[in-house]
Amino acid sequence: MVQVNYIIDLLQKTKIDSSWAFAGKTRKETSYLTHGYHRYPAKFIPQIVSRLVEKYTKEGDLVIDPFGGCGTTLVESKVMCRPSIGADINPVAVLMTKAKKTPIEPKKIEKQFFELKERIDSFSKNAKVKAPEHERIDYWFKPEEKRKLAFLFSEISKIKNQDARDFFYCGFSNILKNCSIWLQKSNKPTRDLKKKPTDPFIAFSRQVKVMYL
Repeated sequence: MVQVNYIIDLLQKTKIDSSWAFAGKTRKETSYLTHGYHRYPAKFIPQIVSRLVEKYTKEGDLVIDPFGGCGTTLVESKVMCRPSIGADINPVAVLMTKAKKTPIEPKKIEKQFFELKERIDSFSKNAKVKAPEHERIDYWFKPEEKRKLAFLFSEISKIKNQDARDFFYCGFSNILKNCSIWLQKSNKPTRDLKKKPTDPFIAFSRQVKVMYL
């Protein structure tokens, strides 16, 4: 109890530095570079990382993030010329980090996207699509959206270049919530049976353009 009181007393005496709140930063300012590729719960803004890296390291120092999340620390470290290593138990977080920190020539991505879009435009009701049979997928996705997403995923999987494939997988992952019947304003898994999901092809096209433009 004495130790708890000591900590409380120490915190009460600590001066609050409001500059760490970055209250004036807009969404655009906190999603520059690749930071806006993908939503992720409870991620901190890159300005916090850049200040910490600047304050406690020098150029060339190794930065390690054992709970890497969506890669904010690794991206900022790369920008500030610090080699970095990150780890995370979530495979989606690992995918996002790879996509966000791997440099790809924009023209190459644009070319790959137009080739991918041509294949997407070939989709029809008669197209052969191997949609997964899974109760959790069926719980969240309506049949038409599930079929289009399966087709889209299959076409992305055909891309030979691993970096480009991860880039498009990241974009694909970020549209899933909009294309499902997940209650849009909720972070908790809640269904909205009246929701009209976004068309996967339209959502994917918009997402990718935001990522590489």
